[in-house]
Amino acid sequence: MEEYQEDNYYEDYGNDTGYMGCDDSDWELSFSLLPVLYMLVFVLGLSGNGVVIFTVWRGRPKRRSADTYIGHLALADLAFVVTLPLWAAYTALQFHWPFGSALCKLSSYLVLLNMFASVFCLTCLSLERYLAIVRPLPAGRPRSRGALRLSLASIWALAGLLALPALMLRDTQTRNNVTVCDMDFSSVSSPENERLWIGGLSLLTTALGFVLPLLLMTAFYCFIGGRVSAHFQGLKEGPKRRRLLRIIVALVVVFALCWLPFHLLKTIYFLNLLEVLNLSCGLQSLIVRLHPYATCLAYINSCLNPFLYAFFDPRFRAQCLQLLHIKKALQGQLSNMSSTVSAQTQKSELHSLATKV
Repeated sequence: MEEYQEDNYYEDYGNDTGYMGCDDSDWELSFSLLPVLYMLVFVLGLSGNGVVIFTVWRGRPKRRSADTYIGHLALADLAFVVTLPLWAAYTALQFHWPFGSALCKLSSYLVLLNMFASVFCLTCLSLERYLAIVRPLPAGRPRSRGALRLSLASIWALAGLLALPALMLRDTQTRNNVTVCDMDFSSVSSPENERLWIGGLSLLTTALGFVLPLLLMTAFYCFIGGRVSAHFQGLKEGPKRRRLLRIIVALVVVFALCWLPFHLLKTIYFLNLLEVLNLSCGLQSLIVRLHPYATCLAYINSCLNPFLYAFFDPRFRAQCLQLLHIKKALQGQLSNMSSTVSAQTQKSELHSLATKV
């Protein structure tokens, strides 16, 4: 789990993996560009996910189970984006961590918690659509709210459990007069076995936090695709169901595109670390330099979801506008404009009448 921030793992194990002699320094541009991107994600993610959570909470009496999962997805994103100012400062200081051990542990834990909770919520959304379309209940019989609560509790419990290595093993360390927020395996492993721990945890994280959920979601949508046309033709609520399905598919696709470069780069790196691959020095250096940008792309996913809801779902758009009182403000402005135009028209007519007289 340790590979989620731009720590210099690529430097730490250079002597063992063939990185010695390779240029493992980051691009100078990264130390100024990435903090700006992090803060942009922070502002957009904080405001967007905050609106989603409040909108879902306000719609409680008529809330669909899909809305509940979307609300918890936004909650996971929100828990993560509040840590981005810390990571922005960490990157701007060229990976110097001045915030202490507790924030190092907590921030790292929230990064992993977000990734696992997000992908598990998306998987449950896909399963919910599969059950609603391929395995529907008899008419008038809603699905159990208890089952929904159990699935949400399971999502957070499993995500919290899988993220625990970051909380337990990550800590501040001083290297070359610089304090880094990094994994410390000294309590669980000897130095010669550390790369096995790093590689094992990395591959396990990718398998459980990306590959397996993505395969499940793909399977669900393949089953849905086989039934969707015939199912929707006989339903009055076909357009609404199609719209919800488009939203969920968009969420899954965007999640996969945002996280794929990160998981791909770190898997290639750690396979090289475990000597399964034998990368050239040039490729190793390129992975080191691209890693922060792949991480940033993964983080951007946390602020994109609210915009996907707003783009694909008119119902959500209307609720947000109502929440922000934009409709009332626009109506007030239109009313004032109408009154002004009417008054100007009356003055013009009076002036015209006076001229004629």
